[in-house]
Amino acid sequence: MSDTVNFTFSDTIAGYVTAYDGDTGLVRLTTADGREFEVSVAAEPTAELLHNLDEPYADAGGHLDAMLEPGRFLFAYAVFYPEAGTTRIEAKRLIFVGRRPDAYRFEETDWWIGQLESIAGFYRRAQFGDGPVDYAKYRTQLRLGGDKTASHIQETDTISRLVYGMASAFMLTGNDEYLEVAERGTEYLREHLRVVDPEEDVVYWYHGLSVDGDTEKKLFTSEFSDDYDAIPMYEQIYALAGPIQTYRVTGDPRIKSDADATLRLFEKFFLDPEHGGYYSHIDPILFRADHDSLGPNKARKNWNSVGDHAPAYLINLYLATGDAKYAEMLEYTFDTIVEHFVPGKHSPDHKNSPFVQERFHRDWSHDTTHGWQQDRAVVGHNLKIAWNLMRMHSLRPKAEYLETAASIGELMPEVGSDRQRGGWYDVVERVRRDGEESHRFSWHDRKAWWQQEQAILAYLILHGLTGREEFLRDARHAEAFYNAFFLDHDEGAVYFNVLASGMPYLLGTERLKGSHSMSMYHSAELCYLAAVYNNLLINGRPMDFWFKPDPAGLQDGLLRVSPDLLPAGAVRIAAVEVDGVPHPDFHAEGLTVRLGQHQGRVKVRVRLEPARDRS
Repeated sequence: MSDTVNFTFSDTIAGYVTAYDGDTGLVRLTTADGREFEVSVAAEPTAELLHNLDEPYADAGGHLDAMLEPGRFLFAYAVFYPEAGTTRIEAKRLIFVGRRPDAYRFEETDWWIGQLESIAGFYRRAQFGDGPVDYAKYRTQLRLGGDKTASHIQETDTISRLVYGMASAFMLTGNDEYLEVAERGTEYLREHLRVVDPEEDVVYWYHGLSVDGDTEKKLFTSEFSDDYDAIPMYEQIYALAGPIQTYRVTGDPRIKSDADATLRLFEKFFLDPEHGGYYSHIDPILFRADHDSLGPNKARKNWNSVGDHAPAYLINLYLATGDAKYAEMLEYTFDTIVEHFVPGKHSPDHKNSPFVQERFHRDWSHDTTHGWQQDRAVVGHNLKIAWNLMRMHSLRPKAEYLETAASIGELMPEVGSDRQRGGWYDVVERVRRDGEESHRFSWHDRKAWWQQEQAILAYLILHGLTGREEFLRDARHAEAFYNAFFLDHDEGAVYFNVLASGMPYLLGTERLKGSHSMSMYHSAELCYLAAVYNNLLINGRPMDFWFKPDPAGLQDGLLRVSPDLLPAGAVRIAAVEVDGVPHPDFHAEGLTVRLGQHQGRVKVRVRLEPARDRS
């Protein structure tokens, strides 16, 4: 049997130009892990400059001699030919990520803002067409181009995720059309999918609605296979994501009331007062986490039930209110993560696997046989922990937050990223078997859009807070791969999955732009926070943010405008306008605007700027 590659195949190389010979057409590329490839460009490959959604294709084919200069990062999609005992690599497509070797288009001030506006336009058209915003027309499933499928299920979480995206788009653009979609969606969730339980003094949220003409059938428990016939914590968590982002914009006290009542649900029925943390599921009748009807989800805890509070809604709820009780809950969840999810330096598990633990029994013993996960690692969850620990470190600095996040940032590129092609993998085996040099893919080597988001945000904030150049390099690699291969320039928005090479994977549910797993949340969150981190935290550029509250609904008429959990003193208010008129009543360092003298809803534009040199 032959163990050599003696057939042709096509693949991608992401690397830095180290040498180029214009006479022979040979360019030498060095990958992220230091390997060198010699690639021929003599066969006149197509070449393009990275372009954003709604930007035209920019042909760079006539500029190869000028652009193939040392230090430039690019992607080469090539055919590999076995030849004379070696492999000849002939490029067929080149993607340049900037006009100069030191330029990256995704670091331009408006890159992520423009991308978010395009994505918002896609989902607005897909769900509601050109007519009024009517959520009776909303569908969870959307085809590649935004067309609706025959499915008439409206899932609470996907509505909420759309609402989150639209509220975020308004915050960065001031386009009232996006805020209308967010507010109408929030009202729809409250009217159709919210349950107010006065006896227990809590709010909980239905899984969704089955819509048939004018008839609605409410779906109480989850219809998703992992959580069937139970109330999963993560569905309750993500029901809050969109409304709370809308609350940041509007200050609507009804939204905060719903959030507080849902948090009481968490504390009464999901919290484990004996061992700590939150259970992943409760049964729908007795609201117990230890009922036999839950089957394999009985008395279990996982990443979603503990870690997803912060990014989905809790950080944003704190940003909108400054309320210490939300900071306390944030600290509790992050302390729990550091204690139980991340292997200690002296524990046996740390020697066996670089990945965090994600599933647990009641007593925090490891659950390595649960469902599809078994003893497998979701790469994006490791990155998500690093990203959110860095956010929390800005609010309540702790050495263990910083050390844990930095350690994850150091370990993950080698075990979770593609060092040749770029991008981040999905699910891998946590532990290598004897003789294995790499962690095996659990099912495939495809790359999901949301895991790229976690990598980008983790490494941007790691660099922004530590100044370490290797983290910036990893952030740029992740941003480059995402923007080169996930943007759907033909139909709009972003692809769910791509192959390892970056080519879109368009089969099954991964062909869809709307599904149980995909709405507008992750792509919008990425755009919003990548803009914040790149502009305010790293590159020292000001940004505008938009709000539209009724001052009567704000405590003391005070609007809080911090864009994220950033280091104290990192950002200040430079200027404020209310309904287009300069407004001087603000606390620059406190990131608050006083609006008590205004009557009725007002449109507020806030310019934020870095408060100190972070170079």
